[in-house]
Amino acid sequence: MNEAVLSIDVELFDQTPAYRAAEGTTDRENVGLGGLDFLRETLNDRQATTTCFVVSSLAERCPDAIRALADAGFEIGSHTHQHRLLSTLDADERREELDRSRRVLQELTGQSVSGFRAPAFDITDDHFDLLDSAGYDYDSSIVASRRIPGWYGGEYDLDRPAMATAVDPDAPADLAELPASVMPGLRLPLTGTWLRFFGPRYTALGMRLLARRGIAPVLYVHPWELADLPDVEGVPKRVYWHTGQWMREAVEFLLEQPFEWTTAESVVERHVPRAAGGAR
Repeated sequence: MNEAVLSIDVELFDQTPAYRAAEGTTDRENVGLGGLDFLRETLNDRQATTTCFVVSSLAERCPDAIRALADAGFEIGSHTHQHRLLSTLDADERREELDRSRRVLQELTGQSVSGFRAPAFDITDDHFDLLDSAGYDYDSSIVASRRIPGWYGGEYDLDRPAMATAVDPDAPADLAELPASVMPGLRLPLTGTWLRFFGPRYTALGMRLLARRGIAPVLYVHPWELADLPDVEGVPKRVYWHTGQWMREAVEFLLEQPFEWTTAESVVERHVPRAAGGAR
């Protein structure tokens, strides 16, 4: 059976850039935490596993929720400490986001944290050097999509796991890259907002096309997308589109597809020939 990754970017609604930039606020606490419970239980019911890229300030706020993910056998990766766009920070602040997140998550879960994903797939020229110095083994912050104005894309042409030198020739030799998947030909992302725009059949089709090419699909969802979101002034309408029950049913549909749902680390280890010395 072909393998696939349904990774979880573990952040709550109030940690999203859309909420932080809005004029309004909500008095509801931890919006999205129930979505995290749904994902954990749904994956466990299907004997599937995954990688959770966790914002470590959330781990400090809700430690039991993150321990439950680790206890379920899920891989824990980093999604920075505060979920700030890395390009808006100076080099020392970026280093702190990467170092602190890995340290907090390892202390909380007792797991080694090997993987990293940048908020909004936003990386800088020193990204791979900072990851290497912080002790990570692989990155998953590349989306080789066409250019999407106001979003990302148009910079990379990598559709399968590889050494990070495939993205940046000057990257450390022992660091790997696991790109998030795009639709072959169309070159639009398969998940995130695009799952909610185009529907789960679009994503499932992309998965099948990638599998035929020998590529393990790498998808991602957010727990807040599975929640019934509060109406907050200034949050764009696209953020609300097909969230809540619709998204929960979409996740269930994807997990019913004939794939072996595994971790990002497993795909990297299976498909990326490690440089001399191997993983740390």
